[in-house]
Amino acid sequence: MRAIVTVVGNDRVGIIAEVSTLLAQSGVNILDISQTVLQEFFTMVMLVDTAAYSGPFAELAELLETRGRDIAMSIRIQREDIFEAMHRI
Repeated sequence: MRAIVTVVGNDRVGIIAEVSTLLAQSGVNILDISQTVLQEFFTMVMLVDTAAYSGPFAELAELLETRGRDIAMSIRIQREDIFEAMHRI
């Protein structure tokens, strides 16, 4: 299953490495990534494949949200179909 991961917060060294490492350790493959820094604000959107993740999707979402709190970032994941439905006009 494909999903969208969003990361938002104050820019600092190592954000991409931190999130990418957590995803890799969870068996989640990054398919595409876009990131930008607007003044001091970091934003990143990733398209990921969660097929190799062995736990429930909600568990992965909680893992990412918890890590986000630990590093003072907002990290969210949504299933691709839900993300697309929410952003369709």
